[in-house]
Amino acid sequence: MKLQDCQSIEDLRMLAKKRAHKMVFDYIDGGADDEKTLRENSFAFDQYRFQHRVLRDVSKIDLTTKLLGKAYRTPIICSPTAGNRLFHTEGEKAVASAAGDRGVVCGLSTLGSTSIEEFAASGTGPKWFQCYVWKDRGLTRAMLERAKAAGFEALVLTVDMPIHGHRRRDHRNGFSIPPKIGFKQIWEAAKRPRWTTDYLLSPAIRYANLDNTTSATSLASFVNEQLDPAFGWTDAEELLRDWNGPAILKGIVHPDDARRAIDTGFGAVSVSNHGGRQLDRDITALDALTGIVEAVGTRADVILDGGVRNGGDVLVALGLGAAAVSVGRAYLYGLAASGAAGVKKALEILEEELIRGMALSGSIKLPDIASPIDLRYI
Repeated sequence: MKLQDCQSIEDLRMLAKKRAHKMVFDYIDGGADDEKTLRENSFAFDQYRFQHRVLRDVSKIDLTTKLLGKAYRTPIICSPTAGNRLFHTEGEKAVASAAGDRGVVCGLSTLGSTSIEEFAASGTGPKWFQCYVWKDRGLTRAMLERAKAAGFEALVLTVDMPIHGHRRRDHRNGFSIPPKIGFKQIWEAAKRPRWTTDYLLSPAIRYANLDNTTSATSLASFVNEQLDPAFGWTDAEELLRDWNGPAILKGIVHPDDARRAIDTGFGAVSVSNHGGRQLDRDITALDALTGIVEAVGTRADVILDGGVRNGGDVLVALGLGAAAVSVGRAYLYGLAASGAAGVKKALEILEEELIRGMALSGSIKLPDIASPIDLRYI
């Protein structure tokens, strides 16, 4: 199958699996421990059915949504993800470029393989900066200052990774950034010549916003050494003061945490279990959504992150009260399959499916969704 023939995110996933090194594909595709939460994140969407409405004028579908007091063209967001240049040489720049072409918000991870400044200069769309908190608070503050200077519109503070989850696929594959070269990696590289050529002809891959001397190590070891597991609510307040701008707290699944996030000063919360990559058997993002929407009310925006694989999933999340939906694996499959063109294809597929779903269900604009669509839980 060629990129232009892909009809779904699953098609892009299969293309990515054919092109990418096994270590790379499993990093994108995998989750924590037995991967129960990974599977259930997506399965949760399958429990809902639409009850469509008819004889409504659906000739003009409006995807506009408002987040943090600003209007955005679409409710689909490219979630910040680490180490994109390992998946394709174009890396985070490809994501920023493709998202910009589609008017989609995209985020840069603290653990990105493209610098804050390079990412900001790539593409014309709105950009958010995702922050992990380091033991070296000076490094954290410096990153925030750089992101603010580069024009990032909002901060995404991710708090569901105080330590690294146990991702068995990564351990079995010896995943690291920069990659360690061993027999297993060489053997798998020989079976994926397109990815290997891409990798060998590219500049060295590293965490671009950290020290140039960072050595190859497992992501788990690196996170556990560098991130601050003692970071708490008081620290979050201090970080908000340092940022002094719109901010989202990401990694929330409990209503009490959502309420406290708003009291602390966050303008939005992202309902997320880190894509099933941290605590296995955690509640799914979708199952947590309704309780958090009710807890938050009109005081802040709610973003759903986790398990979204098609436009129908986006429609379900919006119908349950999310203001927007953040996707990671969906566009990473496209990136691993074909760089910027693959990311753009993923975003096109999701948006076309969402528009088609809204039209067929009788929704014209996002605020209509919860009303004309009767969601049935089976």
